[in-house]
Amino acid sequence: MTRTKGRAGGKKPPIDYWSHTSLMAFLRNPLAWYKRYVEKIYDTPSSPAGIVGRAAHVALQHFYEGASKEESVELGLEYLRDVPDFEINFGVNRTHAAQKKKRAAMEKEYKQAVGFYLRRAPRYEVLGVEEKGYAYVEGLPLPIKAISDLVVVSKGNPGCVDIVDHKFVASFTPKGGYKTQFILQAIFNYYTVKATFNMDVKRCIFNECKKTRNTNGASQMRRHVIHFDECREEFRIFHKLLNEATEEITRRRIYLPNPGDMFEGEDSMDMYRLGLIE
Repeated sequence: MTRTKGRAGGKKPPIDYWSHTSLMAFLRNPLAWYKRYVEKIYDTPSSPAGIVGRAAHVALQHFYEGASKEESVELGLEYLRDVPDFEINFGVNRTHAAQKKKRAAMEKEYKQAVGFYLRRAPRYEVLGVEEKGYAYVEGLPLPIKAISDLVVVSKGNPGCVDIVDHKFVASFTPKGGYKTQFILQAIFNYYTVKATFNMDVKRCIFNECKKTRNTNGASQMRRHVIHFDECREEFRIFHKLLNEATEEITRRRIYLPNPGDMFEGEDSMDMYRLGLIE
């Protein structure tokens, strides 16, 4: 597909492509985004919950590639244990003993969450696992990139595929409220999967797994489905947002911090205070 040129006086954008993660980072905290995606400085520690989620994704990657449940759990646990302490944001847990205790809690949370998922793991006819995709989309000035947890045969839609995404959450996304939260990610994956597999993409299925046990015995899993055939307006908004975001990062501007960002607010304020990125 053809690309359109950036509209900020023909100036080249400071990044080579958009991803869902980079777009959300820019909208949440422009200065933290600039540090990571333009300067390519990756020194911000990850939250314990984020690392547990990544370890769980490693387990499911191996499971859907054919490993047994036991092997998959162990491989995810191995990933978790290999993350060095300096890559974890321990918050108030500053002593070695406190951090050791926190890591034990992370392992417990990981085992429980993956156990919930694998107990009744959804079954699919899998075509791709952790499928990395890159696409040029007509009308967008920059290509887009995405990683799809699973690309599967679409049930009831011959010759078509679905995208499956695993999410490990502290609480379920309210029914009916999922679309705004998930739609941008789904469209990133739609275009990249369509470009990679050259097949019609019908749905994006988000499987949420609640990490803490439901005391009422209710299911630990919740499924949200986006039907792309019903998303004409959402695709229009997606294109509008990416075009305007590209124009915004291309023009000459000052990047300001977002102190209210619960993930990187403090770090971005430190950079701004010290003038580390001008």
